Amino acid sequence: MRVLSSAAVGLVLAMWAMCAQEQAGSAKGGAVEFLYPEQVTVDAGKPAVVKLHFRVAEGMHINSHVPKDEFLIPTTLEFPDGTGVKLERAEYPGGGEFAFPNDPGSKLSVYVGEFAIDAHIRAEKGNHLVEAKLHYQACNNAQCLPPRTATVAVDVIGR
Repeated sequence: MRVLSSAAVGLVLAMWAMCAQEQAGSAKGGAVEFLYPEQVTVDAGKPAVVKLHFRVAEGMHINSHVPKDEFLIPTTLEFPDGTGVKLERAEYPGGGEFAFPNDPGSKLSVYVGEFAIDAHIRAEKGNHLVEAKLHYQACNNAQCLPPRTATVAVDVIGR
């Protein structure tokens, strides 16, 4: 009987994990989907601002860039070195307030639905495929998923 109980618990946990992954999902398996732009043209060597648009999966939220608790993982954007495009700084939107139904007094700073990050960049002359990284942690009302890093592919043309 004890073996059956362990197997049943294992099955329930596996089904729970699959449901959580389905709830988290965009087509690429993450809770955040990069929407656009896929390509931008900027003046080479000059500062430019590119607005990167994202969507958080329905029923999910991610911590804002400045979460209200030091133990929460902030949403951050990074550009890799050596791509011909430098991220000088990123401007993140303010987070919306979120409270769990069982603890309405504790407020979190989160992104839900669609949001955009203003990437202040400087590109060298030429065509540069940049695979930026958006680091975030997604949660729903019941649990938080492990932190993820999503690839944000943008073709930056410096003219």
